[in-house]
Amino acid sequence: MSNLPWFLTQPYTLAIAGMFFLFLATVYTYIGKVGLRTGGWVYRAEAPKRYWLEVAMYYLAAVLMFGLFWYKTR
Repeated sequence: MSNLPWFLTQPYTLAIAGMFFLFLATVYTYIGKVGLRTGGWVYRAEAPKRYWLEVAMYYLAAVLMFGLFWYKTR
């Protein structure tokens, strides 16, 4: 495993995953619909509680990934 690039080693993959989740949460907030893991969509106008719950889960995942990254590189 020593031949992997530096950004694919353990703590940096957490930062990359955090950036990915933050990007998805920002895009989903902007466009007003969330892509579910089962393949469907939840729209902000049709089901606002479910929509904001899903968006909050993406933001929470980003915060957790950045927190783990900070903890491991500290």
